[in-house]
Amino acid sequence: MHYWITGASSGIGAQLSIDLAKQGHKVFASARSEEGLDKTKALAGSHQDNIDIFPLDVSSYEQTLIVYKAIIDKYEHIDCAILNAGIYLPMDLENFQASIVKKTLDVNVLGIANCVEAISGDMIKRQAGHIAIVSSVAGYGGLPSSSAYGASKAGLINFAESLRFDAQRNGMKLQVICPGFVKTPATDKNDFPMPFLVPIEKASERIQKGLNSNKFEISFPTRFSLILKFLNMLPYSLYFKLVGKTTKA
Repeated sequence: MHYWITGASSGIGAQLSIDLAKQGHKVFASARSEEGLDKTKALAGSHQDNIDIFPLDVSSYEQTLIVYKAIIDKYEHIDCAILNAGIYLPMDLENFQASIVKKTLDVNVLGIANCVEAISGDMIKRQAGHIAIVSSVAGYGGLPSSSAYGASKAGLINFAESLRFDAQRNGMKLQVICPGFVKTPATDKNDFPMPFLVPIEKASERIQKGLNSNKFEISFPTRFSLILKFLNMLPYSLYFKLVGKTTKA
């Protein structure tokens, strides 16, 4: 299998790249940090030749198309694109900056849209292909300090839901991945309790299992996902009270 993984310099993207390479798959690893990509490749050990590095800032439309063409020119096709590139910039109202919202949306939403445009045409022609969009359980409902990040992840869930109809009609598979708290450099900056924190290796296992299933949504840990979905079914008065108490917002 040929996998294109964005955001592969750290966190979930790096771990998936390493694990899939060790299983014998060919991985095209992209991220802004070439140094981070080199580290990911090295961590694959004796299987590092299965990882080919393609540095990329997904927020650049032109650069995304160029990198995709470079991959296709060398390897002819991508079987599965795991669109994982994203940033997390916590922000509260006392320190609100519209520029942070713009930067978050540029990477988390428009970056994935750039990748989808690049790859979808060839997949439609082949009537085959698999796109997995990485969102988050933070997209289920508003959470403290997540006005920019949560909005971007909520948008990605809707984005994936809408595109799934078209993907299915064109012989493609499209999924959305909604992890809970995963032990990564992004969550290391959190100064609040993170229930059901998942080790990065376990997160990779859960995602791979989901990718091999027919489920639209890959969400974990299950208990945490169900709790958040339940909370978002409650009246706002209860939702704000319970979430505020839990997070000490």
